[in-house]
Amino acid sequence: MESLHIVDSRTGSNYTVLIQDNSIRASDIRKIVAPRTQTQNGDTDENAEALRILDNGLENTAVMTSSITLIDGRKGLILYRGLRIEQLFHDYVYEDIMHLIIWGKLPQEQQRDEVRAVMSKAMMPTPSVIDVISSFPRDAETSAMLLAGMSAFLASDKVMGATRRQQKPMFHGNLELADQALQRTIAYLATTIALVHCHRAGIPFTPPEPGRSLIGNLLLMMGVQNSETVERCLEKLWILYGDHGLTNSTAAVLHAGSTLTDPVSVIISGIVSGFGPLHGGAIDLAYDAFRLIGAPENVPAFIAGIKAQKGRLFGYGHRVYKTRDPRVDLIQELMQEYRSAVDANPLLRIAMAVDKVASSDPYFVERGLKANADLMGCFLYTAMGFDKEMIVPIIILSRVPGALAHWRESLTQPVKLWRPQQIYRPEGTVCA
Repeated sequence: MESLHIVDSRTGSNYTVLIQDNSIRASDIRKIVAPRTQTQNGDTDENAEALRILDNGLENTAVMTSSITLIDGRKGLILYRGLRIEQLFHDYVYEDIMHLIIWGKLPQEQQRDEVRAVMSKAMMPTPSVIDVISSFPRDAETSAMLLAGMSAFLASDKVMGATRRQQKPMFHGNLELADQALQRTIAYLATTIALVHCHRAGIPFTPPEPGRSLIGNLLLMMGVQNSETVERCLEKLWILYGDHGLTNSTAAVLHAGSTLTDPVSVIISGIVSGFGPLHGGAIDLAYDAFRLIGAPENVPAFIAGIKAQKGRLFGYGHRVYKTRDPRVDLIQELMQEYRSAVDANPLLRIAMAVDKVASSDPYFVERGLKANADLMGCFLYTAMGFDKEMIVPIIILSRVPGALAHWRESLTQPVKLWRPQQIYRPEGTVCA
């Protein structure tokens, strides 16, 4: 067994810390204890007890073990349940991958039909959900309408509502009940997105159909034209967003889930995170920049402003990948397949001009600032005719089954309320 041998220079004590899966346990670090000291006012110094690790932003801290997704940013590798994303992209559609990510195996036809039946039934909105969304101004913030709609769905779900009224955990250790609830949660979000879109556009909502897939019913409810072409595109594109490990929003889902609350509530936590400008909200900021540029001939001046640090190029760069993100090549395959729709869109002509400069300019190349997969995938949404305000909600829906797979996985592990610690520093102390 590999291990670290640590000598504490404060006490002279020796410690052996085991290494497993190239990680050490924080509980082993807590065994390193310094003598208690007293502060000037006579209080015990809490920082001088068990040693803690300060990791702002959790950049090098693992909080879970998982068998769902492997991401190797140095090799440019993504595996879902041990299978390469390239193979899954070429051989399957999103519905298959959703099953694989959540339940660990590709579905048989009967399993696929059963999930379709559960979801389509749950997609029928109650009058209260419709009333809540229709009460908003049509130009209200999309995120606020989504949160309100999901809350209205939760209020009408008696099983999930009972989670807070019993001492015994509702879902932990009860995967059959959890599976039903997570399927309803996905369906609720699809319907909420469709209702928000219809309300914003002033068009009627179309009820779901039992035999359709998640994507098929989403497009039907939204009243999307040319839906067969759009569905074929999204059935491939969504595979690339099926899961991406512990993103900020998935971590928010698990943080909320550690309280043993219901899946709708945990997804609401993830939605709040997903709309932040450093997460999914960066897409909105990138699109705002494209509109501000106005025309492809204005791109050089825009890029010059970025290089002069007068602005930021949102949607470029990724913390995880030190080489090429494997999803980018697959997105480019899709973009080539739908090239006529991409080239026909004026906004995308600006986006492509920005990407052409950013891909060759030494300033961006030396810093590794390439268009990330999240932004590039959005170009396909635009090419398919989706309004900019609905792109982030639809992306969130494509990621929710993956987030709920992590929530489901946590239900099989020991209950542990997430309660991070902090290092107290008196006001005025200079931080290292």
